[in-house]
Amino acid sequence: MRSRRHSHRKIGSVIATIGLASALLAQAAAAGTLDEVKARGKLICGVSEGLPGFSEKDKTGQWHGFDVDFCKAVAAAVLGDASKVGYIPLTADDRFAALKAKKIDLLARNTSWTMSRDLVDGLAFAGISYIDGQGFMLPALLGATSPLQLNGARICVVTGTTSEENAAAFFARRKVTVSFLRFKERPTARQAYAAGQCDAFTGDRSALAAERSLMPKPEDHVLLDGVISKEPLGPVTRKGDQQWTDLVRWTLFALINAEEQGLDKTNAATSMRQKAIDMGKPAVKGLGLADDWLVKVIGGVGNYNNIFQRNLGADTPLSLERGMNALWVQGGLLYVPPMQ
Repeated sequence: MRSRRHSHRKIGSVIATIGLASALLAQAAAAGTLDEVKARGKLICGVSEGLPGFSEKDKTGQWHGFDVDFCKAVAAAVLGDASKVGYIPLTADDRFAALKAKKIDLLARNTSWTMSRDLVDGLAFAGISYIDGQGFMLPALLGATSPLQLNGARICVVTGTTSEENAAAFFARRKVTVSFLRFKERPTARQAYAAGQCDAFTGDRSALAAERSLMPKPEDHVLLDGVISKEPLGPVTRKGDQQWTDLVRWTLFALINAEEQGLDKTNAATSMRQKAIDMGKPAVKGLGLADDWLVKVIGGVGNYNNIFQRNLGADTPLSLERGMNALWVQGGLLYVPPMQ
Protein backbone atom coordinates (compact mmCIF):
# COMPACT_ATOMS: atom_id res chain seq x y z
CA MET A 1 0.00 0.00 0.00
CA ARG A 2 2.83 2.41 0.90
CA SER A 3 4.45 1.80 -2.47
CA ARG A 4 1.19 2.40 -4.33
CA ARG A 5 0.48 5.67 -2.47
CA HIS A 6 4.04 6.80 -3.14
CA SER A 7 3.55 5.97 -6.81
CA HIS A 8 0.30 7.94 -6.90
CA ARG A 9 1.96 10.94 -5.26
CA LYS A 10 4.83 10.76 -7.76
CA ILE A 11 2.43 10.59 -10.70
CA GLY A 12 0.46 13.51 -9.29
CA SER A 13 3.65 15.52 -8.92
CA VAL A 14 4.62 14.79 -12.52
CA ILE A 15 1.17 15.79 -13.75
CA ALA A 16 1.34 19.02 -11.76
CA THR A 17 4.78 19.79 -13.18
CA ILE A 18 3.59 19.12 -16.72
CA GLY A 19 0.56 21.32 -16.08
CA LEU A 20 2.71 24.16 -14.79
CA ALA A 21 5.10 23.86 -17.74
CA SER A 22 2.18 23.87 -20.18
CA ALA A 23 0.72 26.95 -18.50
CA LEU A 24 4.06 28.76 -18.72
CA LEU A 25 4.45 27.81 -22.38
CA ALA A 26 0.91 28.98 -23.11
CA GLN A 27 1.61 32.25 -21.32
CA ALA A 28 4.83 32.74 -23.29
CA ALA A 29 3.04 31.96 -26.54
CA ALA A 30 0.32 34.46 -25.66
CA ALA A 31 2.84 37.20 -24.94
CA GLY A 32 2.60 39.72 -27.73
CA THR A 33 5.02 42.23 -29.18
CA LEU A 34 3.97 44.92 -26.70
CA ASP A 35 5.09 42.76 -23.77
CA GLU A 36 8.27 41.75 -25.60
CA VAL A 37 9.25 45.36 -26.31
CA LYS A 38 8.61 46.33 -22.68
CA ALA A 39 10.70 43.41 -21.42
CA ARG A 40 13.53 44.14 -23.87
CA GLY A 41 13.47 47.86 -23.13
CA LYS A 42 14.00 48.66 -26.80
CA LEU A 43 11.96 48.79 -30.01
CA ILE A 44 13.40 47.14 -33.14
CA CYS A 45 12.19 49.03 -36.18
CA GLY A 46 12.60 48.10 -39.85
CA VAL A 47 13.30 51.08 -42.12
CA SER A 48 14.52 51.69 -45.67
CA GLU A 49 18.16 51.18 -46.51
CA GLY A 50 18.60 54.91 -46.94
CA LEU A 51 15.92 57.24 -48.29
CA PRO A 52 16.38 60.98 -47.62
CA GLY A 53 13.52 62.50 -45.70
CA PHE A 54 12.19 59.12 -44.59
CA SER A 55 15.05 57.12 -43.09
CA GLU A 56 18.76 57.73 -43.47
CA LYS A 57 21.91 57.82 -41.35
CA ASP A 58 23.89 61.00 -40.87
CA LYS A 59 27.70 61.19 -40.67
CA THR A 60 27.61 60.38 -36.96
CA GLY A 61 25.60 57.21 -37.52
CA GLN A 62 22.33 58.66 -36.20
CA TRP A 63 19.10 57.83 -38.03
CA HIS A 64 16.74 60.62 -39.16
CA GLY A 65 13.55 60.91 -41.17
CA PHE A 66 9.77 60.79 -41.27
CA ASP A 67 9.60 57.01 -40.73
CA VAL A 68 12.39 57.14 -38.15
CA ASP A 69 10.44 59.71 -36.16
CA PHE A 70 7.42 57.44 -36.19
CA CYS A 71 9.54 54.65 -34.73
CA LYS A 72 10.66 57.08 -32.04
CA ALA A 73 7.03 58.00 -31.32
CA VAL A 74 6.15 54.33 -30.75
CA ALA A 75 9.17 53.87 -28.47
CA ALA A 76 8.13 56.95 -26.48
CA ALA A 77 4.60 55.59 -26.11
CA VAL A 78 5.70 52.15 -24.89
CA LEU A 79 8.96 52.89 -23.08
CA GLY A 80 8.69 56.58 -22.25
CA ASP A 81 11.88 57.34 -24.21
CA ALA A 82 12.01 58.18 -27.92
CA SER A 83 15.67 57.18 -28.11
CA LYS A 84 15.13 53.52 -27.22
CA VAL A 85 15.01 52.29 -30.82
CA GLY A 86 17.23 50.00 -32.87
CA TYR A 87 16.98 50.37 -36.65
CA ILE A 88 17.38 47.60 -39.21
CA PRO A 89 17.65 48.78 -42.85
CA LEU A 90 15.69 46.54 -45.22
CA THR A 91 15.24 46.30 -48.97
CA ALA A 92 11.75 46.16 -50.44
CA ASP A 93 12.26 42.45 -51.16
CA ASP A 94 13.32 41.64 -47.59
CA ARG A 95 11.01 43.80 -45.49
CA PHE A 96 8.01 41.48 -45.08
CA ALA A 97 10.06 38.37 -44.42
CA ALA A 98 11.95 40.21 -41.69
CA LEU A 99 8.69 41.28 -40.05
CA LYS A 100 7.12 37.81 -40.20
CA ALA A 101 10.31 36.21 -38.87
CA LYS A 102 10.17 38.60 -35.88
CA LYS A 103 13.52 40.15 -36.70
CA ILE A 104 11.76 43.49 -36.25
CA ASP A 105 8.83 44.62 -34.11
CA LEU A 106 7.54 47.19 -36.55
CA LEU A 107 8.00 48.00 -40.22
CA ALA A 108 8.07 51.74 -40.92
CA ARG A 109 9.37 51.76 -44.46
CA ASN A 110 7.24 53.66 -47.05
CA THR A 111 5.03 50.59 -47.58
CA SER A 112 1.74 50.69 -49.51
CA TRP A 113 -1.38 49.17 -47.96
CA THR A 114 -2.96 46.73 -50.43
CA MET A 115 -5.60 44.02 -50.11
CA SER A 116 -3.23 41.21 -51.05
CA ARG A 117 -0.71 42.28 -48.42
CA ASP A 118 -3.45 42.64 -45.83
CA LEU A 119 -5.40 39.44 -46.54
CA VAL A 120 -2.85 37.07 -48.07
CA ASP A 121 0.59 38.00 -46.76
CA GLY A 122 -0.15 37.87 -43.03
CA LEU A 123 0.43 41.60 -42.50
CA ALA A 124 -1.54 44.14 -40.51
CA PHE A 125 -1.55 47.81 -41.50
CA ALA A 126 -2.05 50.11 -38.54
CA GLY A 127 -3.09 53.13 -40.61
CA ILE A 128 -2.01 55.56 -43.31
CA SER A 129 0.85 57.85 -42.35
CA TYR A 130 1.55 59.31 -45.79
CA ILE A 131 -0.78 59.53 -48.79
CA ASP A 132 1.26 59.11 -51.95
CA GLY A 133 1.00 58.09 -55.59
CA GLN A 134 3.31 56.62 -58.19
CA GLY A 135 5.00 59.00 -60.60
CA PHE A 136 8.00 59.40 -62.88
CA MET A 137 11.28 61.28 -62.73
CA LEU A 138 13.27 62.07 -65.84
CA PRO A 139 15.93 64.49 -67.08
CA ALA A 140 14.54 67.97 -67.65
CA LEU A 141 16.33 68.09 -71.03
CA LEU A 142 13.91 65.50 -72.42
CA GLY A 143 11.14 68.07 -72.19
CA ALA A 144 8.42 65.53 -71.43
CA THR A 145 5.43 66.70 -69.43
CA SER A 146 3.41 63.45 -69.37
CA PRO A 147 4.24 59.75 -69.00
CA LEU A 148 2.34 59.22 -72.25
CA GLN A 149 5.34 60.77 -73.99
CA LEU A 150 7.62 57.94 -72.83
CA ASN A 151 7.00 55.58 -75.74
CA GLY A 152 10.13 53.43 -76.22
CA ALA A 153 11.63 54.53 -72.92
CA ARG A 154 13.71 52.38 -70.60
CA ILE A 155 12.41 52.79 -67.05
CA CYS A 156 14.30 52.01 -63.83
CA VAL A 157 12.18 50.30 -61.19
CA VAL A 158 12.82 48.67 -57.79
CA THR A 159 11.68 45.07 -57.39
CA GLY A 160 9.58 43.93 -54.44
CA THR A 161 7.24 46.92 -54.89
CA THR A 162 3.97 47.50 -56.72
CA SER A 163 5.64 50.03 -59.04
CA GLU A 164 6.45 47.82 -62.04
CA GLU A 165 3.01 46.20 -62.10
CA ASN A 166 1.29 49.58 -61.84
CA ALA A 167 3.42 51.12 -64.59
CA ALA A 168 3.09 48.11 -66.90
CA ALA A 169 -0.70 48.18 -66.57
CA PHE A 170 -0.81 51.95 -67.10
CA PHE A 171 1.23 51.85 -70.32
CA ALA A 172 -0.54 48.73 -71.66
CA ARG A 173 -3.96 50.38 -71.33
CA ARG A 174 -2.68 53.35 -73.29
CA LYS A 175 -0.75 51.28 -75.85
CA VAL A 176 2.56 52.93 -74.94
CA THR A 177 5.59 50.63 -75.28
CA VAL A 178 8.25 50.79 -72.57
CA SER A 179 10.80 48.41 -71.06
CA PHE A 180 11.88 48.04 -67.44
CA LEU A 181 15.31 47.72 -65.88
CA ARG A 182 14.83 46.01 -62.53
CA PHE A 183 16.94 46.59 -59.43
CA LYS A 184 16.69 45.02 -55.97
CA GLU A 185 18.07 48.06 -54.16
CA ARG A 186 17.00 51.65 -54.62
CA PRO A 187 20.53 53.18 -54.56
CA THR A 188 21.54 50.89 -57.44
CA ALA A 189 18.48 51.93 -59.43
CA ARG A 190 19.27 55.60 -58.80
CA GLN A 191 22.87 55.13 -59.93
CA ALA A 192 21.72 53.41 -63.12
CA TYR A 193 19.31 56.27 -63.83
CA ALA A 194 22.01 58.87 -63.12
CA ALA A 195 24.37 57.05 -65.48
CA GLY A 196 21.82 57.22 -68.30
CA GLN A 197 21.05 53.51 -68.39
CA CYS A 198 17.38 54.42 -68.00
CA ASP A 199 15.38 57.25 -69.53
CA ALA A 200 13.11 57.55 -66.48
CA PHE A 201 12.76 56.34 -62.91
CA THR A 202 9.37 55.32 -61.50
CA GLY A 203 8.23 54.94 -57.90
CA ASP A 204 6.26 56.75 -55.21
CA ARG A 205 6.56 60.50 -55.82
CA SER A 206 7.89 61.07 -52.30
CA ALA A 207 10.63 58.49 -52.90
CA LEU A 208 11.45 60.07 -56.25
CA ALA A 209 11.75 63.47 -54.58
CA ALA A 210 14.20 61.86 -52.16
CA GLU A 211 16.20 60.31 -55.01
CA ARG A 212 16.29 63.61 -56.88
CA SER A 213 17.76 65.33 -53.82
CA LEU A 214 20.74 62.95 -54.09
CA MET A 215 21.54 63.79 -57.71
CA PRO A 216 24.67 65.92 -58.38
CA LYS A 217 22.35 68.57 -59.87
CA PRO A 218 18.78 67.98 -58.61
CA GLU A 219 17.50 70.88 -60.73
CA ASP A 220 18.36 68.90 -63.87
CA HIS A 221 15.61 66.37 -63.10
CA VAL A 222 11.84 66.81 -62.98
CA LEU A 223 8.96 64.93 -61.41
CA LEU A 224 6.09 64.72 -63.85
CA ASP A 225 2.77 66.09 -62.62
CA GLY A 226 0.08 63.59 -61.85
CA VAL A 227 0.14 60.06 -60.47
CA ILE A 228 -0.81 56.66 -61.91
CA SER A 229 -1.75 54.86 -58.69
CA LYS A 230 -2.92 55.19 -55.12
CA GLU A 231 -0.12 54.56 -52.62
CA PRO A 232 -1.39 54.76 -49.02
CA LEU A 233 1.83 54.33 -47.04
CA GLY A 234 1.86 53.29 -43.43
CA PRO A 235 3.38 51.27 -40.58
CA VAL A 236 3.03 47.48 -40.69
CA THR A 237 2.76 44.88 -37.92
CA ARG A 238 2.14 41.13 -37.84
CA LYS A 239 -1.37 39.81 -38.29
CA GLY A 240 -2.88 38.35 -35.13
CA ASP A 241 -1.06 40.64 -32.67
CA GLN A 242 -4.01 42.94 -32.07
CA GLN A 243 -2.77 44.70 -28.95
CA TRP A 244 0.47 45.72 -30.65
CA THR A 245 -1.33 46.81 -33.81
CA ASP A 246 -3.68 48.90 -31.66
CA LEU A 247 -0.70 50.54 -29.96
CA VAL A 248 0.94 51.42 -33.28
CA ARG A 249 -2.38 52.60 -34.76
CA TRP A 250 -3.24 54.90 -31.88
CA THR A 251 0.27 56.32 -31.74
CA LEU A 252 -0.19 57.35 -35.38
CA PHE A 253 -3.69 58.70 -34.73
CA ALA A 254 -2.39 60.56 -31.67
CA LEU A 255 0.19 62.44 -33.79
CA ILE A 256 -2.56 63.63 -36.13
CA ASN A 257 -5.07 64.40 -33.36
CA ALA A 258 -2.38 66.36 -31.53
CA GLU A 259 -1.92 68.61 -34.56
CA GLU A 260 -5.70 69.18 -34.69
CA GLN A 261 -5.72 70.12 -30.99
CA GLY A 262 -2.72 72.46 -31.11
CA LEU A 263 -0.58 70.12 -29.04
CA ASP A 264 3.03 70.24 -30.27
CA LYS A 265 6.65 69.74 -29.25
CA THR A 266 6.87 73.20 -27.67
CA ASN A 267 3.94 72.90 -25.27
CA ALA A 268 3.37 69.17 -24.62
CA ALA A 269 5.31 69.21 -21.35
CA THR A 270 4.20 72.66 -20.20
CA SER A 271 0.99 74.56 -20.93
CA MET A 272 -0.69 71.63 -22.72
CA ARG A 273 0.54 68.84 -20.46
CA GLN A 274 -2.83 68.17 -18.83
CA LYS A 275 -4.52 68.29 -22.23
CA ALA A 276 -2.13 65.59 -23.45
CA ILE A 277 -2.73 63.45 -20.36
CA ASP A 278 -6.51 63.72 -20.79
CA MET A 279 -6.33 62.86 -24.50
CA GLY A 280 -4.26 59.76 -23.80
CA LYS A 281 -6.33 58.32 -20.94
CA PRO A 282 -8.11 55.55 -22.91
CA ALA A 283 -4.75 53.95 -23.82
CA VAL A 284 -3.64 53.95 -20.17
CA LYS A 285 -6.37 51.49 -19.32
CA GLY A 286 -6.67 49.76 -22.69
CA LEU A 287 -2.96 49.22 -23.41
CA GLY A 288 -1.33 49.57 -20.01
CA LEU A 289 0.61 52.71 -20.94
CA ALA A 290 1.88 55.33 -18.50
CA ASP A 291 -0.39 58.25 -17.64
CA ASP A 292 1.89 60.65 -19.49
CA TRP A 293 2.57 58.50 -22.57
CA LEU A 294 1.23 61.14 -24.97
CA VAL A 295 3.31 63.83 -23.26
CA LYS A 296 6.38 61.67 -23.95
CA VAL A 297 5.38 61.08 -27.58
CA ILE A 298 4.70 64.69 -28.52
CA GLY A 299 7.52 66.00 -26.35
CA GLY A 300 9.88 63.55 -27.99
CA VAL A 301 9.03 63.95 -31.69
CA GLY A 302 6.26 66.56 -31.99
CA ASN A 303 2.90 66.23 -33.72
CA TYR A 304 2.34 65.13 -37.34
CA ASN A 305 3.08 68.58 -38.75
CA ASN A 306 6.28 68.92 -36.71
CA ILE A 307 7.48 65.59 -38.13
CA PHE A 308 6.45 66.43 -41.70
CA GLN A 309 8.05 69.86 -41.80
CA ARG A 310 11.26 68.71 -40.12
CA ASN A 311 11.85 65.90 -42.63
CA LEU A 312 9.92 66.63 -45.82
CA GLY A 313 8.77 70.25 -45.81
CA ALA A 314 9.75 73.43 -47.60
CA ASP A 315 12.98 73.90 -45.64
CA THR A 316 14.31 70.42 -46.53
CA PRO A 317 15.96 69.15 -49.73
CA LEU A 318 12.71 67.34 -50.63
CA SER A 319 10.63 70.54 -50.34
CA LEU A 320 7.29 68.72 -50.37
CA GLU A 321 3.96 70.43 -49.76
CA ARG A 322 1.46 68.92 -47.35
CA GLY A 323 -1.06 68.56 -50.18
CA MET A 324 -3.30 65.53 -49.57
CA ASN A 325 -1.40 65.01 -46.31
CA ALA A 326 -2.89 68.13 -44.79
CA LEU A 327 -5.55 67.84 -42.09
CA TRP A 328 -9.13 67.42 -43.26
CA VAL A 329 -9.98 70.84 -41.79
CA GLN A 330 -7.30 72.31 -44.08
CA GLY A 331 -8.52 70.67 -47.28
CA GLY A 332 -6.39 67.53 -46.98
CA LEU A 333 -7.25 63.86 -46.44
CA LEU A 334 -5.85 63.32 -42.93
CA TYR A 335 -8.96 62.33 -41.00
CA VAL A 336 -8.62 59.98 -38.03
CA PRO A 337 -10.93 58.87 -35.18
CA PRO A 338 -10.94 61.07 -32.06
CA MET A 339 -9.23 59.84 -28.91
CA GLN A 340 -12.08 60.35 -26.46
